[in-house]
Amino acid sequence: MRAVLASHNPGKLREMQRWLEPLGIDLVLESELGMDIEVEETGETFEENSLLKAATVARRTGLPAIADDSGLCVEALDGAPGVHTARYGGPGLTEKDRYMLLLMNMRGQLTRAAKFVSVVTMVFPNADVVSARGELKGAIAYAPIGDGGFGYDPVFLVTHMRKTLAQMDLHERELCSHRAAAIRNLTIKLEQYWKEKGRTEWN
Repeated sequence: MRAVLASHNPGKLREMQRWLEPLGIDLVLESELGMDIEVEETGETFEENSLLKAATVARRTGLPAIADDSGLCVEALDGAPGVHTARYGGPGLTEKDRYMLLLMNMRGQLTRAAKFVSVVTMVFPNADVVSARGELKGAIAYAPIGDGGFGYDPVFLVTHMRKTLAQMDLHERELCSHRAAAIRNLTIKLEQYWKEKGRTEWN
């Protein structure tokens, strides 16, 4: 079965392909279909935005579509930046600007608990929806540590590993990734969905 990823990110495609190929799902980018679909993320939750993107791309392409929406939720900031993670602080900021703003807004806070959340949704042309969530719990460091990764990785401490994401190599980050957890959960739900349809294989 061919499906389209509601994204322009080849790295995200590779990550999802590793989990979906064993199910017989041939996942491709929009660009491989000659399309460039922009979806305004107007949802108030990760679930809403993930569904909005997948449903729009499924409708436009006529193929099953997969989308994810991810972000950082900080307990002391009432769950912010949440769905606004990529736009935290407004337009024109660098990744460093955003995580330094986060640290500034956390100044004086003793409660540092935080989590990365990812919701991955697959929408079929018949409007069936399969969705799954993954989380990575941790804490906000008091200062950036490490020079790997991207985004908020230098200030997100994975407490059970005693490292920030920016201190980990690629393999370590993938092992604890919230998106990888969401994709794993999605594959379990997809297998169940297919069984309920009375099918034994994807085609």
